[in-house]
Amino acid sequence: MPQRLAASSQRFSQANAIRWFWRYLSRWPLGRLWRFAAWLGPQVYRLSRRERRITNANLKVAYPQLSGHERKALAHDSLRHSTATMLELGHAWMAEPERVALGILAVHGREKLDNARAEGRGVIILAPHFGNWEVLGFWLSSHFPFTAMYEPPKMAALDPVIRQGRMRMGAQLVPTNPRGVAGLLKALKRSETVGILPDQDPDWGSGVFAPFFGRDAYTATLLPKLVARTQARVVTGVALRLPGKGFEIHFLDADERVYDADDVQSASGVNASVEDAVALAPAQYQWEYKRYRKTVQEQQKLANFRDYRIY
Repeated sequence: MPQRLAASSQRFSQANAIRWFWRYLSRWPLGRLWRFAAWLGPQVYRLSRRERRITNANLKVAYPQLSGHERKALAHDSLRHSTATMLELGHAWMAEPERVALGILAVHGREKLDNARAEGRGVIILAPHFGNWEVLGFWLSSHFPFTAMYEPPKMAALDPVIRQGRMRMGAQLVPTNPRGVAGLLKALKRSETVGILPDQDPDWGSGVFAPFFGRDAYTATLLPKLVARTQARVVTGVALRLPGKGFEIHFLDADERVYDADDVQSASGVNASVEDAVALAPAQYQWEYKRYRKTVQEQQKLANFRDYRIY
């Protein structure tokens, strides 16, 4: 019991320190945040073996045509941008809303959302881990009734901070379970906007394998279920960072395969849509995420094990 109490106290102290750090950084101008990220990113590359290894491995899959030197340079840039995203959380969640809004310098493709809603359709935003997705969420919830799925962080003491930051402009958060899916369906049937992270690794049974930068990645199958039941339009949305200056919001037409009733075809369209967004600025994608964690071979082993248990 004393050990558990000590561990709980330590986590609470860590969460308070992180919250204080975000609050402190929320007062910084974006130019200063970027200069800090530009200095800190190379230190992350040098000192964090995990991030360095995964980033380089993913870039080798995605851009085999690049030389080793070019991939290393791209990996350095990627970790600068990922570091900037973490430093900018205070800006997105805690800075005065007027200041966050002023940092959004342009919005491209808004008519895709307006036209869909004028037709009485809901809109599903595919929001990959690109640029600053929290700034994208800020803009969406400032302009539309917006609902997104939310999974509490492992550090539970940070949950209130993140919830408050994401909901402060009116967004609704629903859990990552059947109740949350029902919440998304209701929002879409009201012709509202919902957000989905298309590049997370779903649990077994909740996805299919589909190509992502030429290699099969286990991809969630939630999207075709939502589209089939609501006839919603699907749009890819990102907040592109203009280093030291601000952000540009881009809404892109999703690959037409996302509307296919076949799960594999729809998932292929989702991944192609993410690829189109990444093409805007490859260094701004979060390449340190283990997108290829699950494999077809592992799926087959699980299936064989289940068959064995049945008999």
